[in-house]
Amino acid sequence: EIYTANFVGSVRCVSESALHLACQALWDGSISLGVVAGVNHLLDPDQYILLSKFGGLSVKGRCSTFDADADGFVRGEGGGVLLVKTLARAERDGDRIYAVIRGTAMNNNGYNETLPATSVAGQRQLLTEAYAHSGLLPNMIHYVEAHGTGTRRGDPTEAQALGEFFRPGRTRPLHIGSVKTNIGHLEGAAGMAGLIKVILAMQHRQLPPSLHFRRPNPNIPFDTLKLH
Repeated sequence: EIYTANFVGSVRCVSESALHLACQALWDGSISLGVVAGVNHLLDPDQYILLSKFGGLSVKGRCSTFDADADGFVRGEGGGVLLVKTLARAERDGDRIYAVIRGTAMNNNGYNETLPATSVAGQRQLLTEAYAHSGLLPNMIHYVEAHGTGTRRGDPTEAQALGEFFRPGRTRPLHIGSVKTNIGHLEGAAGMAGLIKVILAMQHRQLPPSLHFRRPNPNIPFDTLKLH
């Protein structure tokens, strides 16, 4: 059975960028097989100081993505590996196919005033480029695995970009979530963690809940943006 996924790559995560480059190389014939991985270990205590100074880390020790009490993220450790081939070769080789990646894109997210203050326009541009090659319309999408760090400025900005892009022509709200609430922010491996979550969710036909969500962030107009 083939489970179909759509994936958007971003330079904010090393593993997402690696997957984007591997897919591009497969599509243009430069390679016939790719091994894409992302691993994060917390070895340098100085990073905690840096992240605390710009307000990235949660004081309460929880990542409460899209919640009113969101105050930052929690760092996490982990890793994941994907073996990627063209669909035709995977079928010919008799492989078990976990997901089909229909399109990827990568940019630098536009001008950022600070690291967590991401660009709405930059994120919309990224989505536009990815879906232009996917063969899917934005209003056909049921779920988006968000970057969802749980920062005060990052969550509203990302939600605004997602709503503006996916809202036109939509008849029911778009479900959004973030694996960071479950396992923390894996930083360089965060994109890999999110993608594996989505693949597993499709296999089991169930979306795992985003933890620590109690009250919607008042700075995110969920109803207007048609997000849930």
